[in-house]
Amino acid sequence: MNFDENKTIVVIGAGPVGISAAAHLISRGLTPIVLEKGISVGAAISQWGHVKLFSPWNYIVDTQVRVLLQKTDWQEPDKKGLPTGQEIVDQYLIPASLTPQLYQAISYEKEVIAVSKQGHAKSSSNGRNGVEYTVHIRSTDGTVEIIKAAAVIDASGTWSNPNPIGLDGLPVSGERENQDAIVYGIPYALGKDKADYAGNRVLVLGGGHSAINVALDLLKLQRSHSDTKVIWGLRTNKLEKLLGGGINDELPARGDLGIAAKKAIDAGLLDVHAPFEVKRITKVTTGLSIEAITDNGQTTFEVDRIIVTTGFRPDLNMLRELRLELDSIVEAPKVLAPLIDPNLHSCGSVPPHGFRELSHPDENFYIVGMKAYGRAPTFLMLTGYEQVRSVAAQLAGDHESANRVELILPKTGVCSTNKSNSGSGCCEIEPEEINSSCCIPKVPMPAALPLVDKAESACCVTKSTPIPSKTSCCG
Repeated sequence: MNFDENKTIVVIGAGPVGISAAAHLISRGLTPIVLEKGISVGAAISQWGHVKLFSPWNYIVDTQVRVLLQKTDWQEPDKKGLPTGQEIVDQYLIPASLTPQLYQAISYEKEVIAVSKQGHAKSSSNGRNGVEYTVHIRSTDGTVEIIKAAAVIDASGTWSNPNPIGLDGLPVSGERENQDAIVYGIPYALGKDKADYAGNRVLVLGGGHSAINVALDLLKLQRSHSDTKVIWGLRTNKLEKLLGGGINDELPARGDLGIAAKKAIDAGLLDVHAPFEVKRITKVTTGLSIEAITDNGQTTFEVDRIIVTTGFRPDLNMLRELRLELDSIVEAPKVLAPLIDPNLHSCGSVPPHGFRELSHPDENFYIVGMKAYGRAPTFLMLTGYEQVRSVAAQLAGDHESANRVELILPKTGVCSTNKSNSGSGCCEIEPEEINSSCCIPKVPMPAALPLVDKAESACCVTKSTPIPSKTSCCG
């Protein structure tokens, strides 16, 4: 493709991977425009800011972002420390966003609602290759502007598109109608959301580490509010696999989390049901009536609140006019999908990958980060950084670097599907003992973007999250 030298690259989302993408592009002399729908970098992370990650700081800070930060008075956190989500925002993303190079690249409260090829709907082929992308952006006042881009990197994540309760991927009967008592994600039960759960009957749904997080937080709350009742329902009977293997996990905090949950279950503090399927939710005068099926048959009981931690899936609505090649099962790029299948791979066994695995028929468009994993739960932040490093190199014409692997991932014994359910998360609460008190097919290389003037070298929950629509595909 022949691009004018001043054409820009749009990066959707200013989370860790979006910021990393911008920094790598800047280091290559390319011009990113980062569009963030929140009021700050890491807006989605701030929603689960109380949660501590499994990964230490040395897995959180991207190399090119570090280059930019080291030119300031930034103090790098202890590389072995385990940050909370909010610490990542406050100690890493915000300082990065204030560096001169990134500060001028990021626009806030700009929601991307559609991406297409200029003058071409999805069905239009003649002259499609080589034309720019059009990016439709909605501001908070409702106005929509359209900008052009030589390339687009979608790092918007999946946090805003949680899976509903139904095993069929759709809301169960009564789920939509009772959103005021249902939360998706990881509420701060020991902090700002305490009043919603203290002294209440709480049903936690999900079979991954996020569910463990929530259940253990509620047990801590139970110590000071003894009438708090915690019921944990898992979709499949894989509890032992979820909790096992902790001492062999190269991310020790993740192993500790499973060990703590097992101790709580063994002590009889958690009312656990696996398998567990909710069939109907009905509002009654004393709370919510839950009709469910367990391994013992049909049951009905009442709760006051429901916390849904059944994972996320990508929202592909804004990409409807693009020609994408996505796997029909996990909704990840088709070449990447078999490499991240949660039935076969854990977080650490997914091979590093880059632009080739992320390419689509519409060239110079890439989905990266958590959204690139579609419905697979095995994403690690380091993987996203390697993705955007490769993509930036490819867009700059450095094909050798784009094809090179520059990442070694930690192994894991806990986060694969044969060790957990597909709702696995990436975070943990502080471990505390609870007591009674492959071959990759070749993908044609997209044309590189020309360098612009050389730039300076660089790089959990709201109430009642809306139910995803049937057409949603997460972040």
